[in-house]
Amino acid sequence: MQNPYAKYKEQSVMTMTQGDMLKLLYEEIISRLNKAVICIGEKDIAGRNEHLKKARAIVTHLSTTLDPQYEVSKGLSSLYEYFSYSIVQANINNDAGQIQEILPMVEELKDAFAQADRQVRMSQSAKGV
Repeated sequence: MQNPYAKYKEQSVMTMTQGDMLKLLYEEIISRLNKAVICIGEKDIAGRNEHLKKARAIVTHLSTTLDPQYEVSKGLSSLYEYFSYSIVQANINNDAGQIQEILPMVEELKDAFAQADRQVRMSQSAKGV
């Protein structure tokens, strides 16, 4: 039998809007990058590797789910490529600086998507959708 919290968590993910899901994914990238920086400071190689691999997996997912019919996808694709490269380099070189360089960009994207999601929701509620 599945525990109630796991069932709730699964249900909440299943009912998320695309905006909610994007926000959650960006928050997870940010969390993993911050944890990797801590691991680098503590010389925790296994932890650093684990957090950076998970952050990169999310970036890869975001990149592969871009819709090429939209012009913004080209710019996002380049950014995701840069994030992925920086994450790999930070992992290889044990370099927190490369992570700290991309963190503000990831946070800015998260905020931009959250703002866009709010605007979409407001326009939908104004239309009575």
